[in-house]
Amino acid sequence: MGSEPFIASVDGTQTSCECGFLQGIVEGTSAPVIILDRHLRYLYVNPAWSLVTGIPAATFVGRKLGEVLPDVQVPDDVLIEVLADGQPREVTLTGTTRIPSPVGSRLWRAVFHRLQVQGRAVGVCGIAVEASNLRQYLDDLENAHQRLALLDAVTTRVGTTLDVEATCAELADFLAPSLADVAAVGIIEEEFFGVPAPAPGMLRLRKMKLTAPPELQRHLREFGGPEPYVDLPRGSVTRRCIESGRPWLGNLASFEIFQKVTVVPERVRIFRAAGVHSVLIVPLPMAGRCVGVILLMRAGASPPFNDDDVLTVQGVAERAGVAIDSAHRYSHEHAMTLELQRALLSEPDSAHPTVEVATRYLPSGRSALVGGDWYDSIALPDQRTLLVMGDVMGHGFQAAVAMSQYRSVLRTVAAAGLPVDAMLTEADRRASRIGLDRAATCLLVLVDPEAGTCTATTAGHLPPLVIRPNGSSGLMHLPAGPPIGTELGDYEMTTFAFEPGSVLLLYTDGLVEQRGVDIDDSLRALTEMGLSADESLENLLDTLLTQLTSGICDDDIALLAARLRS
Repeated sequence: MGSEPFIASVDGTQTSCECGFLQGIVEGTSAPVIILDRHLRYLYVNPAWSLVTGIPAATFVGRKLGEVLPDVQVPDDVLIEVLADGQPREVTLTGTTRIPSPVGSRLWRAVFHRLQVQGRAVGVCGIAVEASNLRQYLDDLENAHQRLALLDAVTTRVGTTLDVEATCAELADFLAPSLADVAAVGIIEEEFFGVPAPAPGMLRLRKMKLTAPPELQRHLREFGGPEPYVDLPRGSVTRRCIESGRPWLGNLASFEIFQKVTVVPERVRIFRAAGVHSVLIVPLPMAGRCVGVILLMRAGASPPFNDDDVLTVQGVAERAGVAIDSAHRYSHEHAMTLELQRALLSEPDSAHPTVEVATRYLPSGRSALVGGDWYDSIALPDQRTLLVMGDVMGHGFQAAVAMSQYRSVLRTVAAAGLPVDAMLTEADRRASRIGLDRAATCLLVLVDPEAGTCTATTAGHLPPLVIRPNGSSGLMHLPAGPPIGTELGDYEMTTFAFEPGSVLLLYTDGLVEQRGVDIDDSLRALTEMGLSADESLENLLDTLLTQLTSGICDDDIALLAARLRS
């Protein structure tokens, strides 16, 4: 039959007119048409099928499906069923042909019908439509959805804390194995404490986290050297990536490419031993600058990185860069606050020898000192001692700075010899004048050993607790005044007896404020703890913190205990 059309009529007859008409339709359509005999050998293919496969029609005739196009998968079992029962069926043909396609593997959807001559099955006829572009569109759409899901996930899984190391670890663990077999994160280091500075012209990159399966960890442990950082020379791949802000891709990398990545050529063997074949380096951007880099590797049977992978990692890096920069800035501010507050709170107490003083500071949660709480003891003329407890609103570096200013103001005011209520009024006025934008509660207690009294005034602060030698204790309730720094100063002072051996406890609200507990109930519990005025002040404060906080608190706690020596 050659390449002539094989078209059977229902009654088995066909005229030349009919054949010519049908041949014009079949050979003129852009849809591939094939006719197979009962043994699934080609009887006919139209020009459209020859065009998409790149094979002449004569080459098909007499040969089976897989003999001419071995890379195109056709479900023979479905065609056999069509021959058997005469029911048309839709099948999918997939694979590659001699004609290259931008979508790679091609896809056709075809419907096969049984051909009959005088009621006898003589073959099948298939009409196909190529759906490669549609499949590619659907694949692209699915990939886009996956990328969006990854980018959405990174915002919830990376940057859950304000700790730089934890954030970098979250990023590396997120990227491997979801986008690579190995993920490493490094951040640019500009301050060098306890280690030599890099040589001139070098850029230091601190190695933060490397995530890889155990079999690769063994090989990559030496990657980058034993130091916790790597110094990048000008012209190195990673350095260029950082400076340009553009990713670098090395797929199926050669020995020479690995040399560029490692900085130290001898370490190329580490890549080889681990089976790494592709490397992707992506900068971590933040507001026009780079805070670090991501290094991704694929090894073994994993495919090389493609353009979608690069775009996805760039999207992850943009989100992660913000989180890392925020954590880095927070850590820097945190360290400054810590040093400032340590310096202020470590100053020796200057109470008179007749007054014994002990202090404690417990930061909130498990963090370092970051609050605005403070205490002080100031020796005044006539053997008197001024005890101070204050709490600046808010936390962080700004609160610590405000705390230091309030402390300085009160020390200056105390030297003027004013009554304690006038001290608060003057401190409030001066704080407003210098422009402190954070108010503070404050409690002043003037201890007078000769008179055996204490005179106290409060600017919105909690009342002091007095623990007596007979075992009783109670709060010294004081007329409330507004916080200092509000320029609303109107304070009253109260004088009460303070006998030798009694203990006076000043504290900030972190000691008694608990979620879900009324403040009055917490203050009542404080008075009912049965604290002893006879034990050492250090032990008393330890007991107090242990029973009320278990070492962890929601807010900073400052404590000052004072006792008249006998």
